Amino acid sequence: MALELFHNDASTCSQKVRICLAEKDVEWVNRHVDLGSQENLTPDYLAINPNGVVPAFVHDGTPIIESTVMCEYVDEVYETGTKLTPDDSKKRAEMRAWLRYIDEVPSMAVRVPTFQNLLIDRFKAMSEAEYEEFRDSNTLRRDFFMRLNRTGFSDQEYENSLLQLRATVERMEAALAKEGPWIVGEQFTIADICMAPLFQRMEDLGMSEMWENAPQVADWFAAIRARPSYDIAYYAGTKMTDLFPQLRETAQG
Repeated sequence: MALELFHNDASTCSQKVRICLAEKDVEWVNRHVDLGSQENLTPDYLAINPNGVVPAFVHDGTPIIESTVMCEYVDEVYETGTKLTPDDSKKRAEMRAWLRYIDEVPSMAVRVPTFQNLLIDRFKAMSEAEYEEFRDSNTLRRDFFMRLNRTGFSDQEYENSLLQLRATVERMEAALAKEGPWIVGEQFTIADICMAPLFQRMEDLGMSEMWENAPQVADWFAAIRARPSYDIAYYAGTKMTDLFPQLRETAQG
């Protein structure tokens, strides 16, 4: 049975799963989820992913959720394409430690400037009651939307998110300089796939200066974008520069 991917074009978590599927040469059925109309909170979608977030996929009738878990699942189940998990147990542990870090630090941090700089107008247009209803319906992200508070994050939280992103670049630069060209050494892994959309989002937001003095990171990002899987995952309309044309000049600068 074909794999059905429930995803959103511009979601960073959806993007990493699409890169993974492309690397593994896995065909999938497109089930696009419109977040603007809250399709992710409909009963049908919540039956697949009770967290109410994207992505998720259904394989042989079984829902699989959590984007990093989905990538690991695809590499375990499909023998086609690129092998994305090290055979060596220590390298495998290193990759998984990076996956935890990616989920807990830069994935969380990049959402702050994304919402603050691009998506906030949608929430400013809501009444207080409308925003509370939206916030409370997103149970998994309720705390995030409480901190966003309809009018934007505090200066302290915004600055902290930038510090976390800079720290991520520094950690990557050190790891790549020690043993590159990929995050855990010679093998391209799920860690590279899960990190890539975060750098694409930072670039779209005009933050590429964060790695101007990190040549190993710059080379890594160029190498991952040169892979065929990247263009497959980033079709037209998937980048923030596609959705917000005013970003193009900033991103390119």
